[in-house]
Amino acid sequence: MEREQLADFLRRRREAIRPAEVGIPDGPRRRTAGLRREEVAMLAGMSVDYVVRLEQGRSSQPSPQLLGALSRALRLSEDERAHLFHLAGHRPPPAEGVARMARAGLIRMLDLLGDTPAVVLSDLGEVLARNRMSTLVGGADAGLTGDRRYLAHRWFTEPEVRAVRPPREWEHHSRGLVADLRAAAGRRAGDPEVAGLVSRLRAASSEFDRLWQEHEVAVRRADRKTFLHPRVGQLVMDCETLVTPDRNQQLLVLTPADTETRERLELLRVLGSEEFTAGTPRPPAR
Repeated sequence: MEREQLADFLRRRREAIRPAEVGIPDGPRRRTAGLRREEVAMLAGMSVDYVVRLEQGRSSQPSPQLLGALSRALRLSEDERAHLFHLAGHRPPPAEGVARMARAGLIRMLDLLGDTPAVVLSDLGEVLARNRMSTLVGGADAGLTGDRRYLAHRWFTEPEVRAVRPPREWEHHSRGLVADLRAAAGRRAGDPEVAGLVSRLRAASSEFDRLWQEHEVAVRRADRKTFLHPRVGQLVMDCETLVTPDRNQQLLVLTPADTETRERLELLRVLGSEEFTAGTPRPPAR
């Protein structure tokens, strides 16, 4: 691990990004054009203290998952991402690992969407990237490892995850997750990653096993979702899904379905901006 080189690289990449490029408004108190450390921390889903220690060359060795989160937060190219892994003492991700990182074009779309919540998912439901507004709505979930990185696995095995959705929508959401995973399993027949995930889910959740046996198939498309946000209350959102030609990645865009939700999203955006100004970002609970 090249601590000094890693610290210098991260600091220079942070300073090279304009806040507007990642959906963060420029404030009157901003003294530099680049991102603040607390903004990188929020975008990457890690603590501000750890970002500070990384930039000062005092950190422990970051995991590949954290490096992936930093790569997304700092909008690194594939060459820059490989360089980051080398400096941190890790082998860069192989081709299949790179495929788990959001496409550069989708990352740019996230940035262009600005205050519209949007997230990039893999075909198995891994969160590959979020824009800032999506993090404020749904929380930060970068750096998850093992089966926890799959949305379906968390939904069916971690009861607290369901607190963000009203109980009346649980069955509909469960069926959608299973049907989408069934479609991916059909496209990737014989893939041990898919087969293993399905097998572990069937063993861990009787609800998943019941729905899997019904053999419903449906790729994630347009839908309406209700979020129970701990700070601004109920958010009713229309969800549109754009799928890449190879169907390996999806861009989910959430727009307010009514005036009340639009006003609450604006309040959430302001609250998030105030936290950045104060230097103490606190991602909402999932």
